[in-house]
Amino acid sequence: MNRKLFRKAFALFIAIMLAASITACGSKEAGESTAASEEGAADKAETAAAGEKEEGSGAALSSGFAKAHDAFTTTLVREENDDDPIPEPPEGVFDLVSYSSKAGDLAAYVSSDPGDGEKHPMIIWVVGGWGNGIDDFPFTYPDWEDDQTGSAFWQAGILTMYPSFRGGNGNPGYYEALFGEVDDIVSAYEYAAALPYVDPERIYLGGHSTGGTRALLASEYTDKFRAVFCFGAVDDITYHNNDQFTFDTDNEEEYKMRSPIHWLDDVKSPTFLIEGRDGNSDCLERMKEASQNDQIHCYVIENADHFSVLAPLTRLAAEKILADTGAEPAISITQEELDQAMEQEIPLPVPVMTKRRLEDPGITFSCPYIWDVLDSADGNGYEVYSRYEYDNAWDMSTLQIEGYPSEEAVDLQMLKKSMEDQEYLVNDMTIDGRAAIDAIIAFRSDNGETYYQRYVSVENGEEYVDFNFLTYGDYMEEANSLFQDIIESIAFED
Repeated sequence: MNRKLFRKAFALFIAIMLAASITACGSKEAGESTAASEEGAADKAETAAAGEKEEGSGAALSSGFAKAHDAFTTTLVREENDDDPIPEPPEGVFDLVSYSSKAGDLAAYVSSDPGDGEKHPMIIWVVGGWGNGIDDFPFTYPDWEDDQTGSAFWQAGILTMYPSFRGGNGNPGYYEALFGEVDDIVSAYEYAAALPYVDPERIYLGGHSTGGTRALLASEYTDKFRAVFCFGAVDDITYHNNDQFTFDTDNEEEYKMRSPIHWLDDVKSPTFLIEGRDGNSDCLERMKEASQNDQIHCYVIENADHFSVLAPLTRLAAEKILADTGAEPAISITQEELDQAMEQEIPLPVPVMTKRRLEDPGITFSCPYIWDVLDSADGNGYEVYSRYEYDNAWDMSTLQIEGYPSEEAVDLQMLKKSMEDQEYLVNDMTIDGRAAIDAIIAFRSDNGETYYQRYVSVENGEEYVDFNFLTYGDYMEEANSLFQDIIESIAFED
């Protein structure tokens, strides 16, 4: 059900389910800047072998990737960029910053200073897709079957940087499709290493899909990263997403400068290539066969695809980073560990919460960063819901907040009795030292959908304030945990 229909269902439910209360007790009424584009189907290589180093590639190949890259001038046949706006990040969790690059100053989200005077590890995470910008995607719902957010790292306490690249978000320059973006990643490292709260010896790099390919190229270019995690990287771009290429596709050297398989021997940092069998595993297999470099570690995950490896295995990578505290890199990963991680129990996602203030009725509360607070259609309160419509508890739950003068509202115990008569499970509680009731019900609508409602009414001096939560029955467990966090955050202004 889309958002508009869901809100309509909410309104109809309130009108019907609380009719008895209204009649008996007075006038009481019951996601690269839009949703970040998910990577499409996993890129598939053509049947032609893509990974052989050619004897005739000349001095460029023999000189190593860094020298060859720096000496090469790409020719762009299309000058493409965007000016997509960058949402302000959740305050106190991430900062919006600019970092210097060869193209000019570029935007990035960076974890806020923990303020403890210590130096901490950081990972630079490069999201998938061919866009060069950033948006609020890192703070959206981390779907267990397709979690491209990289949020596992900062949820585990690891500082995280999400860089944008040349041509994105109004940045200077143009999309270079895996060439200049490598320079931008190195520049992001330099910025991170200079932060007073970051340990410059423990800066990691990771990415998925196109982001994984960018990360692998960066690992071939520089040894500054302590370790690199590449999910779903491709070996040779000749056979991949040609419609995204802005460079001269008649020049074979342009492809070589963007294809990791030609430069695998230049990797000097521990670099982990991970992919599901049903994803780009053929690319990974070709890279594994093409190089004997002992810094490159390749893993194919059975019964998984390009996306399903992300949620469990970024969490494993986060554990490895937190344990990697010695003077030298000491990360090792076994196939058994990866397979065990894929079998772990799915945890309840924890949203980034941000504080909101409503002048009338004079309250503050915290809700997910991606939820918007809007005036209700009737002007008597507020509607609070996600700006996205994906099928999950964060995006398909909603909250209504309304306040009533005490003479127009309902005595809590009268309301409690009325709602119990309607088969709500009702308990007395206190919120911020004020008397309240907490009513819960699951019900089926006329269209056959099952819903879960949690209705909290708080007595605040001369008024009552109601918090009316609704979600689909399928999301009841996750949503109730979220609702509880919101309820516990409610504070009244004296």
